[in-house]
Amino acid sequence: MNDFLPISQEDIAARGWEQIDFLFISGDAYVDHPSFGPAVICRVLEAQGYKVALLCQPDWRELKSFEALGKPRLAVLVSGGNLDSMLCHYTAAKKPRKKDSYTPGGEMGMRPDHATVVYAQQSKRLWPELPVIIGGIEASLRRFAHFDYWENKLLPSILLESKADLLIYGMGEKQIVEIADYLAGGAAVEDIRYVRGTAYLADDLQELEEYVELPSWEAILKDREAFAKAYHLQSKELDPFYGKVVVQKNRQKFVVQNQVPYPLSQEEMDMIYDLDYQRTYHPSYEKHGGVPAIEEVQFSIISCRGCFGSCSFCAIHSHQGRIIQTRSHKSIISEAKKITALPNFKGYIHDVGGPTANFRHPACAKQLEVGVCRDRQCLFPKPCPNLDADHSDYVELLQKVRALPGIKKVFVRSGIRYDYLLADKNERFLDELCRYHVSGQLKVAPEHVAEHALANMGKPGKEVYLKFMRAFNKKNQEIGLKQFLVPYFISSHPGCTLRDAVELGEFLRDIGHQPEQVQDFIPTPGSASTAMYYSGINPETGKKVFVAYNPHDKAMQRALMQYKNPKNRQLVKEALQKTNRGDLIGDDARCLLKIAAAHGYQKRQGKPAGSEKRGKRR
Repeated sequence: MNDFLPISQEDIAARGWEQIDFLFISGDAYVDHPSFGPAVICRVLEAQGYKVALLCQPDWRELKSFEALGKPRLAVLVSGGNLDSMLCHYTAAKKPRKKDSYTPGGEMGMRPDHATVVYAQQSKRLWPELPVIIGGIEASLRRFAHFDYWENKLLPSILLESKADLLIYGMGEKQIVEIADYLAGGAAVEDIRYVRGTAYLADDLQELEEYVELPSWEAILKDREAFAKAYHLQSKELDPFYGKVVVQKNRQKFVVQNQVPYPLSQEEMDMIYDLDYQRTYHPSYEKHGGVPAIEEVQFSIISCRGCFGSCSFCAIHSHQGRIIQTRSHKSIISEAKKITALPNFKGYIHDVGGPTANFRHPACAKQLEVGVCRDRQCLFPKPCPNLDADHSDYVELLQKVRALPGIKKVFVRSGIRYDYLLADKNERFLDELCRYHVSGQLKVAPEHVAEHALANMGKPGKEVYLKFMRAFNKKNQEIGLKQFLVPYFISSHPGCTLRDAVELGEFLRDIGHQPEQVQDFIPTPGSASTAMYYSGINPETGKKVFVAYNPHDKAMQRALMQYKNPKNRQLVKEALQKTNRGDLIGDDARCLLKIAAAHGYQKRQGKPAGSEKRGKRR
């Protein structure tokens, strides 16, 4: 059906439905685009013949607002939205954000804190007999006991707080169809305890034969190091081939996480992305100026899922898996043709990529047979000897897309893993990237340069970035283009000391780059870095790490990344004095804090020496 999904009683009536099968409650406005999880899940259910409607951003303070689309026949599905609702609301400094890009007009305050919990609680209050199933990034990454940075406390599983019957973790398409079919066949939700990629609450573990048990919520409350242990144990089971059931006691219940779902085949990926998305926000939001989040993705194409980069601060590998899943060229080209027909398309495809754009196949052939390695990463601390770094498929794909009529340029804006690029002995991709797919600037993410800071991040060393920088510059010189790298760095990541921050400041000085914006590390639920932040332990190595908890310490690290900014002078001075780096204060070219020589200028006002006296004589 070439139309938007129903979001009102009028829409439901127009389809001739007396009752919907599934009510999907979302913390986001409705954007019918494959980059938005609620749209994908609802379209997948629709394709299976189910009647589904979206209730977007209901007034959570009024129970009757949840009745707006009527009682569903099978279940209520709940998602906080494309972002964790706390991250959506608050900055790294825990200050309220000024804009919610997933709300019409960017208006703040249209969803509650912990939206998944609140929506699920209200649904259970309204229809206690109906199954309530939670999913999305917020539910997925809060499925076990977790640290909430903004509340600064350890919270139990979101299953307990929400009172939901079932939790879907990961992307969810396989799980939701299987669950829907069971419910439609008359199964009770309390009996659906065997679907991969789901979690539920149990009174005991008598029905389980083999499982890995994590330290309980209560144990973690007493011992922070147990949090690191819990993360480590859980992370080792995130593989569909050998991962086991994982359990954790929370209060009087056990959270039971079933095994990870198998990766989608290319045919399954194509089916999902070939569905009839309208590729924009619902027209009812036009009067508010639309939904800002569409601007970044409307003319972008998702070509892959998953990431074997496994950066410590990122939870994509936990949510989407380490095994890369890709769409076919045919499916992607078909989507590109649809984009060219959009009325506001200007000829530019903004991106063809995914979590990591140049991952177009599994890291090695064995991953689709036996899974990923349990005790080693594909790229860190250095690329695995078995790594398949061939970019030829991605190059061919980009060539096909940019050759389509109506397309002027195809950009690659999602993350490029430059260490993976360098592992490819063939320079063809770098050549194609620089010639055709960079818009003057290429954003990359070295994240830091200090050795042990990078070790805790799971990122390659400084020398790898410098090697890539030289290769990029050389290639652009060869082809006669003036293009630049824009490196992205994180301050105050666990393991990063003030001395490390000074080293980063010196590196920025040496490459002549001053970032316009810097990002403090945000401990979002579900990542290894958050486990480090809360526990002070690297869960992979078991070693203690320094953590900058004090806001002033964080401010000094951040200021060193923008040492030229006059507003940061005092913070930079304090940081350099604390680290005994007075050699970086002065008028020398290598100094981070410039102080004019005494014989030429007055330090106080920067005026020519003697200017005040001359003024008095006049």
